[in-house]
Amino acid sequence: MLKLVQTLIALGLCLFPGLASAQLAPPNETGVAMGHLHYHVSDVEANTRFWVALGGKANHVGRTVVITFPDVLVLLTQEESSGGTEGSILNHVAFRVQSLDAVEEAGFEFDRSESFSGVTSVFTPEGERIELFDDSATNLTFVVDDGGADPVAERHNQPLTVPVIAHHLHLYLPDGAVDQAKQWYTSLFGGTPGMRWRYDAVDLPGINFNFSSQPEVGAPTRGRMLDHIGFEVTNLEAFCQTLEAQGVRLEQPYRLGEFGVATAVLTDPWGTSIALTEGLRGF
Repeated sequence: MLKLVQTLIALGLCLFPGLASAQLAPPNETGVAMGHLHYHVSDVEANTRFWVALGGKANHVGRTVVITFPDVLVLLTQEESSGGTEGSILNHVAFRVQSLDAVEEAGFEFDRSESFSGVTSVFTPEGERIELFDDSATNLTFVVDDGGADPVAERHNQPLTVPVIAHHLHLYLPDGAVDQAKQWYTSLFGGTPGMRWRYDAVDLPGINFNFSSQPEVGAPTRGRMLDHIGFEVTNLEAFCQTLEAQGVRLEQPYRLGEFGVATAVLTDPWGTSIALTEGLRGF
């Protein structure tokens, strides 16, 4: 997995110098921002059409297509998967759009929420559910714990200024694990803890993590359609040293590859595979 990510990023940034530098959010004080979502799909071209219709811009890089959105890159590689996000620890991905009507007019079939306005789901050609919100939704608000304030997290409470942007990743955790996960993502990655509507949440530049509990334990993400998520990290080598000093096991230790692109890999305690990269920014 890491070799693929490393090669993809290196080749992509060399072939398309503007690919990511203007897309990813500035890092937080810990040096972390959202980087990418890596999907394994059977039909890359059909899935490319889906993501482009949603508002992304596509570049072909070898076997992989890189779709750029504000704050996140979506990577599509032809690989077998054991299933979609539903049934895994990472239940679904959500994007925010300026207008659901405009998305519907683009030809998407909606599965609208019966309980809330401004919320719907669309499905990729292989059945992967992507949740969408527009500014009429009443369950977007993010409140920082203890009445605090965070200028980056405040973006969730302001009107959207671009057509589409990544919004949240929703983890369905075993009973009793929500508080632990909230603390884990806050302490290791410098996240801002709070509540997104009724869900415990942690905000990072470019993405909001939402946490729910359920009796059944979901499958790890590795091998699912959304195989892993990625963070872009400033000074990744020192960051990895800090993680290891805190007892975090890196399945793939820090590695500086071709073209100066650095990578590492870990899995959170509940099964979410996370690739750490340094090199997506500044090309």
